Amino acid sequence: MKILIKTLLIIVISTINLNCNSQKQEAFKATEVYKSKDLIVTQIAENAFKHTSFKQTKDFGNVSCNGLIVRNNNEVTIFDTPTNNENSEELIKWIKETLHCKINAIVPTHFHDDCLGGLQAFFENDIPSYAHYKTIELAKENNFIFPKNSFMDSLILKVGNENTIIKFFGEGHTKDNVVVYFPSENIMFGGCLIKELNANKGYLGDANVSEWSNTVEKVKREYPNVKIVIPGHGEYGDKKLLDYTISLFKTH
Repeated sequence: MKILIKTLLIIVISTINLNCNSQKQEAFKATEVYKSKDLIVTQIAENAFKHTSFKQTKDFGNVSCNGLIVRNNNEVTIFDTPTNNENSEELIKWIKETLHCKINAIVPTHFHDDCLGGLQAFFENDIPSYAHYKTIELAKENNFIFPKNSFMDSLILKVGNENTIIKFFGEGHTKDNVVVYFPSENIMFGGCLIKELNANKGYLGDANVSEWSNTVEKVKREYPNVKIVIPGHGEYGDKKLLDYTISLFKTH
C-alpha cells in the first residue's frame, strides 16, 4: 500500500512539474492593446510592444511600418517613429496616459521617413533622439529632419534597469541601417534590413544588394538565441526571418 501511495505521489508531482514547465515554455500571447485609424500597438512580450503606422506609397500602395517600444521600471525607449507627427503625437500620448511611462529616447534605425517621419513630435515633447552618424548625415543630405545625438558603431541605452543595444552591422537596405536588440526579452527589431517571410525585395533605391546577405549573416551570428524578430514592414516572427532575408539577397 505504501509503495502504491508513493508511486501515485511521484506521478502527481511529475505531472505538476510538466504542467509548470509547459506553461513557462508557452509563448506570450500577442495582444492588440491600442488601435485607431492610423496607429496600432501590439504587446508582443511582457515588456515589448510593436507600433504600426501606415505610409501611402506610389509603388507599393498603403504600407504598414513597424517600430518597437521596450519598457522597464516605468520607462520606455522607442525605436523608429510612426510615419508622421500626428501619429507620433498619438503614440506619445498613449504611452504617457496608458503605460504611465517616461519616454527616455527615440532611435530611428535608418534615414528614411518611415523611421523618422514623426521626429518633430518627439522634439516638441523634449524626448532625446539618437541615431547612427550615417543616418544623421544622410538625413541632412536629403533635407530630412534628423536626430540630435549620434553614435559610431554601437550604442547601449538604459531603459529602467535593462539595456537596449543598437548596432551597425553593415550595409543592406541602406548604408546606415542599424539593428536593435533587447536582451531581457530576447527581441530584435531589424527595421528594414530584415524582411518578413515571403516578402519581395521592396524598395532598393538606397540599397547595397551585394552586401545585404553578408550583413544579416553577421546579425545572425551576434544573436543566435533571439526569439522574436520584428521586420520594418509586415508580420514579426522568429529567426527564420533572418534566414529568409539572407536567402532573398544571396548572390550565387
